[in-house]
Amino acid sequence: MDQAFLDQLTQWRRQLHAQPELSEHEHATSRFVQEKLTELGIPFVAGVGGTGVVATLSRPGSNRTVGLRADMDALPIQELNTAAYASQTQGAMHACGHDGHTVALLGTAAMLAADEGWKGQVQFIFQPAEENGVGAKAMIQDGLFERFPMERVFSFHNWPGLEAGTIAVHDGPVMAAGGRWSVTLHGLAGHAAIPHQTRDPIVAAGHLIVALQTIVARNVDPVDAVVLSIGQISGGVVSNQIPESVTLLGTLRTYRPEVREAVIKRMESIIAGICEAYGMQADVEILSTGRPIINTPAEAALSVQAGQAIGAPVRRDVRPSTTGDDFSFLIKERPGAYVWIGNGPAGPEGELHNARYDFNDAILPVCVGWMSEVARRALADAA
Repeated sequence: MDQAFLDQLTQWRRQLHAQPELSEHEHATSRFVQEKLTELGIPFVAGVGGTGVVATLSRPGSNRTVGLRADMDALPIQELNTAAYASQTQGAMHACGHDGHTVALLGTAAMLAADEGWKGQVQFIFQPAEENGVGAKAMIQDGLFERFPMERVFSFHNWPGLEAGTIAVHDGPVMAAGGRWSVTLHGLAGHAAIPHQTRDPIVAAGHLIVALQTIVARNVDPVDAVVLSIGQISGGVVSNQIPESVTLLGTLRTYRPEVREAVIKRMESIIAGICEAYGMQADVEILSTGRPIINTPAEAALSVQAGQAIGAPVRRDVRPSTTGDDFSFLIKERPGAYVWIGNGPAGPEGELHNARYDFNDAILPVCVGWMSEVARRALADAA
């Protein structure tokens, strides 16, 4: 990649970074993508699954097809960086690097459009709403695979803490199945000075918090990775009242469906027991809509070969993460692989979803190079 092209991609990336949009609201981002595709002379279809865009490049001589995907949405986080291109949108920022992913896919489209040395068809999938987990499913429901044929599908995520430009390829699981859950305990409100006339949901919630932690520690086989975390607790409005209710919100991450089912069953049992013990009623919602990302062997091998072909360091020893990504729904429908490309040192405040995180523009050549090469190899592969 020459310096002028890298400078152009960097300018695009920083422009997107300054104008982040939340899941299902990526209207300006979608227009930006469409404008750049138009300038590149690449045909596209907009409005796929909401604000999604799919561009298509074809070369005669082969009926092979491949899909490349990037996510476009930002997070509801107030940015703390002070760069000139920092977010101009109150309460939103690209804290996960989707601005870099989007621009890398645009760069890949430009590279492949200028390259006459491949045959077949490439679908460039600009996906909305990854962060809230609905974008991939929305595009599939809108006929993604029927309208835009692809035999395989590939994607990447930048990865802080992995050496910049290093490509990590996993055999099997890459990310976990995610799922939000909520529990609202309903007791009996009353004066905090006469607690015996109330049924205190705060006390019940305290016992529930401790009891839920025993699931991973005592009900899950130690060889199975499970995360059961509570991220929000709310209840009460004044210091001298026992509130009527307390709500707990959390996340559940697993790799194996049978483990997920067992954990949910145990959660429901513990919640019922706490309600019985403390005189509570409970509203329970456990969303189990996530899927793990599990690379298919042939596509993982192609990903390694593509990384080696562009001269990038490739690692096979990086452990999977319990984070999630709805690329899992695309890879459910087609064989594929999802790799990590190192963003460089994370530092104390440079992790994903941190208010001081920033995508490393210096890795754009590896991102574009890997996607371009994996597409060429997928189209040429006889498998």
